[in-house]
Amino acid sequence: MSEKDFIAHHQASIENGNFQWSAPSNIALVKYWGKKDKQIPANPSISFTLNNCKTITKLAFVKRGFSTALDVTSSDFSFDLLFEGKPKENFKPKIQKFFERIEIYCPYLKDYHFTIDTENTFPHSSGIASSASAMAALAINIMSLEKALNPAMTEDFFCQKASFLARLGSGSACRSVKGSVVVWGNHVEINDSSDLFGIEFPSQLHANFKNYQDTILLVDKGEKQVSSTVGHDLMHNHPFAEQRFAQAHQNLSAIKTVLENGNLEEFIKIVESEALTLHAMMMTSLPYFILMKPNTLEIINKIWKFRNETKTPVCFTLDAGANVHVLYPENVRENVLQFIKDELVGYCQNGNYICDAIGNGSQLIIDN
Repeated sequence: MSEKDFIAHHQASIENGNFQWSAPSNIALVKYWGKKDKQIPANPSISFTLNNCKTITKLAFVKRGFSTALDVTSSDFSFDLLFEGKPKENFKPKIQKFFERIEIYCPYLKDYHFTIDTENTFPHSSGIASSASAMAALAINIMSLEKALNPAMTEDFFCQKASFLARLGSGSACRSVKGSVVVWGNHVEINDSSDLFGIEFPSQLHANFKNYQDTILLVDKGEKQVSSTVGHDLMHNHPFAEQRFAQAHQNLSAIKTVLENGNLEEFIKIVESEALTLHAMMMTSLPYFILMKPNTLEIINKIWKFRNETKTPVCFTLDAGANVHVLYPENVRENVLQFIKDELVGYCQNGNYICDAIGNGSQLIIDN
C-alpha cells in the first residue's frame, strides 16, 4: 500500500457521538533508532505488546454547526484536551501537530469539535514513555469515527490505517494497535511488512513466548534527558549508523527464527545485545548521552549473575532511559519475582516496579 491509499473518501454523515479505546505500551526487542521524513524508520523493529500499561482515551465529537455554541467559521482544528478529567493545556500543542500531520488523510477532522479525555493505567511520572500508547489510542478513536463515516471499511484497513496514523504521532505508536508481537518496517523475510504501519508477527509464536512476562524496574522516574526526536535525529550523521541499520535487519532475521522455534538462549543474546547497542548509539553520537544510571548497571549485573548461577532464562532490555524491563517466561515467574524482591527492588526509585506481560493490542470500550 502507498500513503495515497489512506486518504479518506467518506460518504456518510454523522452529527455527534463518542468512542473509547484502550491502547497499550510496547517494548521493542529489536530497536528502531533513527528515522527519515514523515516518521519513516531507518530500520525495522519488532516489539512485545504489553497488557497492563496502557492509555485509555475517550473521544467525543460534535459536528461544528450542529450546536450553536460551536464556532463554525474557524478554519483551525477545534478540540479540548483533558487528562484524567482535568484540562491539560500543555498537551495540546502535540495534539495540534498530530492533527496537522494527519489532516490530508482525515479531511473530516475540521468538521468536528472534539473532546479528548485520556488517562494512563500507570502513574504519569513512572518513567514509562506514554507517547506510544497515547497516540495509538487517539488514532484508533479517530478511525472509529472514520468507520462511522464509511461503514464499508474492512477490519484490516481499519487496523492498518490506525497504525499508519499513530505512527505520524509517535513512531513506536504504530506497534500498539494490534497484535501481541508487532513488526514495523520493511524486512525481506517478513511478509507484508511495511515502513508505513505495524503488522502482527506473521509466523506462529512458539509456546515459550505465550504470556511472556515483563517486570519494569523504575530506576529513574524523572523527565527524559533527551527527547526521542532529538535522539533519532542524531543518527543522521552518526559514524556507526549504517552498520547499526544493517545489524537491526540481521537481528530481526535471527529473532524471527527464535520466536518460531522457542530458543530462549538465543532470544536472550539478541534482546540484550539490542538494548546495549541502542545505548551505545547514544553514547557515541554528537552530542552524546549516557541515559543509564548507576543502578541500571547494578541491576544488569545482578541479572547476569542470577542467570548464570540458576540457569533461569531471564534477561533485560532497555528503552532510551534508565529503567529496566526484565523479561522471562511465565513458567519461571515465581522464582524471578522473588529474585526481584530480594535483590533488585533496592535499586528502584522508592522501590517501585510494575508487573506486566504480553497483551493483544487495543481494545474497544465504548462505541456510541
